[in-house]
Amino acid sequence: MSASFSYLSNANPEYIDQLYKSYLADPSSVPADWKSFFDGFQFAQANFDKKTQNASVSPSTEGLGGKEFNVINLINGYRQRGHLFAKTNPVRENKSYSPTLAVENFGLSQTDLDTVFQAGAEVGLGAAPLKDIIAVLEQTYCRSIGAEYMYIREPEMLAWVRERMEKERNTPVFGVKKKERILRKLNQGVLFEDFLAKKFVGKKRFSLEGAEALIPALDAVIEKGASMGIEEFVLGMAHRGRLNVLANIMQKGYDDIFDEFAGKENEQKVVIEGVEYTVWNSDVKYHMGYSHDFVSESGNQVHLSLLPNPSHLETVAPVVQGVSRAKIDRKYKDANKLAPIIIHGDAAVAGQGIVYEVIQMSLLNGYKTGGTIHLVINNQVGFTTNESDARSSTYCTDIAKVTLSPVFHVNGDDVESLVYAIEMAMEFRQKFNRDVFIEILCYRKYGHNEGDEPTFTQPLLYGSIKKHLNPAKTYVEKLKSSGDLAVAEMATEMEKEFKQLLQSELEETMRHLYKSEAPYLQGVWTGIRPVNKETDFVGAIVPTGVAAEKLVELAKKMHDIPANVNIHPKLRKIFDDRLKGLEANKLDWAMGELLAYATLLTEGFPIRLSGQDVERGTFAHRHCVVIDQENEAKYVPLNNLQENQAKFQVYNSLLSEYGVLGFEYGYSIGHPNQLVVWEAQFGDFANGAQIIMDQYISSAETKWQRMSGLMQLLPHGYEGQGPEHSSARIERYMELCAGKNMQVCNITTPANLFHAIRRQLHREFRIPLVIFSPKKLLRYPTCVSKIEDFTEGGFQELIGDDYANAKKVKTVLFCSGKIYYDLFEYQQANGRDDVAIVRLEQLYPLPSTQLRATAAKYAKKTKYFWVQEEPRNMGAWAYIKRMFNEIEIDVIARKPNPAPATGLEQQHNKQQEYLVKKAFGVL
Repeated sequence: MSASFSYLSNANPEYIDQLYKSYLADPSSVPADWKSFFDGFQFAQANFDKKTQNASVSPSTEGLGGKEFNVINLINGYRQRGHLFAKTNPVRENKSYSPTLAVENFGLSQTDLDTVFQAGAEVGLGAAPLKDIIAVLEQTYCRSIGAEYMYIREPEMLAWVRERMEKERNTPVFGVKKKERILRKLNQGVLFEDFLAKKFVGKKRFSLEGAEALIPALDAVIEKGASMGIEEFVLGMAHRGRLNVLANIMQKGYDDIFDEFAGKENEQKVVIEGVEYTVWNSDVKYHMGYSHDFVSESGNQVHLSLLPNPSHLETVAPVVQGVSRAKIDRKYKDANKLAPIIIHGDAAVAGQGIVYEVIQMSLLNGYKTGGTIHLVINNQVGFTTNESDARSSTYCTDIAKVTLSPVFHVNGDDVESLVYAIEMAMEFRQKFNRDVFIEILCYRKYGHNEGDEPTFTQPLLYGSIKKHLNPAKTYVEKLKSSGDLAVAEMATEMEKEFKQLLQSELEETMRHLYKSEAPYLQGVWTGIRPVNKETDFVGAIVPTGVAAEKLVELAKKMHDIPANVNIHPKLRKIFDDRLKGLEANKLDWAMGELLAYATLLTEGFPIRLSGQDVERGTFAHRHCVVIDQENEAKYVPLNNLQENQAKFQVYNSLLSEYGVLGFEYGYSIGHPNQLVVWEAQFGDFANGAQIIMDQYISSAETKWQRMSGLMQLLPHGYEGQGPEHSSARIERYMELCAGKNMQVCNITTPANLFHAIRRQLHREFRIPLVIFSPKKLLRYPTCVSKIEDFTEGGFQELIGDDYANAKKVKTVLFCSGKIYYDLFEYQQANGRDDVAIVRLEQLYPLPSTQLRATAAKYAKKTKYFWVQEEPRNMGAWAYIKRMFNEIEIDVIARKPNPAPATGLEQQHNKQQEYLVKKAFGVL
């Protein structure tokens, strides 16, 4: 093969030869652009010198015919690698890449520049001199926009991107009205930061300075989306630039932001239906979210939501996806009505693993949201780390190639090109429902925050930045140089008006004693109230019983598999055994869980369950999906209970905890009247998602006024299966409990599980629920409930001992979860009615009233112990000791240990025997 056919080319000779043969047989059989080229090639063959005339019928690499293909290679070289040479960096020289796009690297020379080539048809020129073809390629691929898209495998998608760019040569042509709007939004972004810097000297704000082009870009993509039918955008971003986005995109009041700079407190009460509730403490101003309705230029009403986000960069990404999917499922039924936008930082998008998880979710049935617009603000410094130390990849956006998403790298000083690129991205998203990335190459005017000194670590970069005009002035100069003097002259008046507005808003803040409160529990949350910290969870049982006839009917329907579904013989036996248990009035764990789901579905509450292997359950107990053994078709019994029931959605997730739990949390805040459940494969695996637990689930209502009813199932229990397959790390969750922020349960009966699940939706408030679910008890003969346990009352936070003789009791054993059955069996086998076993089914909120009542039943000299399977330094012991000190309680537990459990079965058995005998005073 000739050296001219280098790896730079996307079109190899064999492929071209095949196309040419097809063309000779039927010109209409090849794509239109190749037909145009071959038409020109035929013309060249017929009209050039004899050497070319006598060439083979197949395209030759010799003479002018061969050079035509070299030009094709050159064109594809620009398409593939032009982004490496684009002028996208406003404050630094481009890196050097080799080989370059010089014509010599494609078997061409400077003497060919004036030669006319039919290959010009490939870029819309028709036959044209090489220099004109190169000029078009330079304009399209090597100016302010660098495009990566040639790796896209779907021909239609690839062709759309190429034609969309090459048709307009990646060069925006905007009218006066649009340029005026761009200038106005850019001015707002620049002047807002300048005003804050002068009025609140030394205050942290994590400014947008250097990247203010983000504001007109967001404005443009929202306007473009609205014109294409989008009714809602859900945005997520970290702290840098958030105040600017809140003010100039979300339209949060400037005076409200100034109140926050002034350090004013929230009014700490909210009144709902005449009842006053204490609610939140709030968070720093650059973490807060906001929602707003506005009417676009096209006359369409659009709802904007910017979700709150902690300092953990990129954690909001899965939450955005979950909220978006919930709203699509609940309200729109069409992904083209809602679009997620995630704003990343360059160091974070390249360095945080959660980004990969979220991108892998983007095309999965259970998690897709119709494509996300990813905006990456590349200010070329991560905290104080240079990009050369921050990533191995060429670009911070290279993660986009995981899903073959197009990437547009844009010079942040060329605001019109940025608006052009993001509008193109929105068109792509709406057409193909795929992710698309826009990288804004810009800079950060200050250090990590406004009080930081950046020249400590980047003296050359910040030397350049210090001399650089801000984006608004840069745009004004560009307008002047391009002859748009009328628009440029508007800048002065715009600046004057906006400064006056900010000053008046600042003066308005002086009249506020407290900062104003954002709307709380409105829209889809209407009718739901906050937890009353004084009265809720104080002994009152939420009635969640269901009539026995209904339960039996639903149980039978859940296990009645149509004859045309080829069920696995072992699964058929499992289903038959469940029904036998129903007849014997012994309902097992799976029946308790599934009946909870079934009754909620028939009452109109939809359910979403996701996690690794949740369809069958990690321990093969649930089997809420039946797989046909002949064709692998799925049958979901819970969606075939009755007409007009709510929908049951169940998704085996990708092998992710962090991303999936964040998604499900987001889903729960977007759909409060749906039961949203995430199950960990093993409870300890949830530590991979601990950031979501810490920063969102346990604290979001206090910080951000965001309530959630998310339920987590975390398998827990010591069966000799080693450290990771024993403990769900109860101690971690107990540390997060305060102010009745969530519920933590370790349940021992199927009926109590049934009531706990139903309680989630049969109250006036929503609160997260963590259930330490069992493994051994899923099939344990004594872990069963009677039908009457499901029909009356509700969830029991504490279960006392009906066997022990209160007058004889000398020892009371408090416990939670599976250890109860080990203690119970010893008690029964040895007739120990002098030892009472009391189960804490709900660890938090602690049922203190019931605990006091229990202690009052026994003599003053009674000894109390907390018995747990976990080592003394783990489990719930430290929490129990801290929270319930009204009686003296000691602990019986494994010795303190760095790891939760042993992996040796014999050692485990000895430890378990020791715990039980110690509890009964045998040792």
